[in-house]
Amino acid sequence: MRVYLSSVSRPTTDPPAPGRPGRRIALVSGNVVALGTVSLITDISAEMVAAVLPLYLVLGLQLSPVAFGVLDGVHTGATALLRVVGGFVADRFRRRKLVAGVGYGLSAVAKLGLLLAGRSVPAIGAVIAVDRLGKGLRTAPRDALITLSTPPESLGRAFGVHRAMDAVGAFLGPLAAFAVLLAVGQSYDAVFVTSFCVAALALVVLVLFVRERPSGEPAGGSADDPKVSVREAIGLLRDRPARRLVLTAALLGLATIGDGFVYLLLQRREDLGLRWFPLLAVGTSLAYLLLAAPLGVLADRIGRLPVVVGGYLALGATYLLLAGPVHGWPLLVLTLTLYGAFYAATDGVLIALAGPVLPPRLRTTGIALVQTGQALAYLVSSVLFGVAWQAWGPDGAIRVAAVAVAVVLVATVLLLTPASRLVTRRVPR
Repeated sequence: MRVYLSSVSRPTTDPPAPGRPGRRIALVSGNVVALGTVSLITDISAEMVAAVLPLYLVLGLQLSPVAFGVLDGVHTGATALLRVVGGFVADRFRRRKLVAGVGYGLSAVAKLGLLLAGRSVPAIGAVIAVDRLGKGLRTAPRDALITLSTPPESLGRAFGVHRAMDAVGAFLGPLAAFAVLLAVGQSYDAVFVTSFCVAALALVVLVLFVRERPSGEPAGGSADDPKVSVREAIGLLRDRPARRLVLTAALLGLATIGDGFVYLLLQRREDLGLRWFPLLAVGTSLAYLLLAAPLGVLADRIGRLPVVVGGYLALGATYLLLAGPVHGWPLLVLTLTLYGAFYAATDGVLIALAGPVLPPRLRTTGIALVQTGQALAYLVSSVLFGVAWQAWGPDGAIRVAAVAVAVVLVATVLLLTPASRLVTRRVPR
């Protein structure tokens, strides 16, 4: 993965001449690249399972849309509470790498748990919950390490590079699952075992190459500072910009249905063969991979809020395509490209917007609160979409989802415009 360069304003010992600010070339930090490598390998493991799970549950175990919606919601919603706990523990003890490592370990073990769960839906739900609890523990500490390893004016670029590396893993994971199934037939167990081995490798890279304390970490990392208290963490919600960010993240989560539903709708409309199903995620990941870094750079230049809004416009267009008259290759290409663009414009950019607004001492906790709001709302959204599918059919349900995106976008602009201006004032130009 290429390390991107950026021109960043820096103070120098000699004041620059008027109108000629001092500048130097800054690299995306080694910690960002190391974390991106961990995410790349982990996503290969995760997407191997995610690529076959909808088929396994809906076509193999004959789950109803409502039951699949519940499990799909658990897949993301189960991360919610532990995100906050993990974020607070990481801030209080300043052990972000350790907390992230525990999360990566839980997700790796869960891959073996799928072997033991067999065809038991409750057991599968429990294993998925463990996997997502691991994700909940690791995500906020990882993203906090990225923000603390990067100057505020380059956060969009840093998250873009990280998410691009992450997307490489998401691109390769379904291909790996496809290769395993091609080699051994419809053996989901082989996919689960291979996924575990890959996840274990990611944990090794984290231990060996990610630094707990990036150079230049802001004040608040000193051992002499008082530890973060529960009251101080709760007090974040009394801060208006942080409260607006959490509320907005929850609203955005309500407008987002699960990947599994999107791919099932595509498979149903185009009557795709089952062996090709894992490759739908590959198309999304390819678009994500190509767009994540450029959109991160664009977010630093024109503002992060416009890029986030553009991403959700792409999501709304994706939903409309799934209920529209287009069929065949044009539908597949347009849908997967727009869906990948949605992720590229929102996944890291929203956290890049939040990072400078949150105090360094509570950075991990604040990011966890934002992600928790989104995860809880996503749990509700997945269940509601499953109910809507069963009540009105897939076309009616996806049209309602498109309307929800439009309504939420208006609320997002109203809520996040003040926070976006605050970031602009804090970032040096």
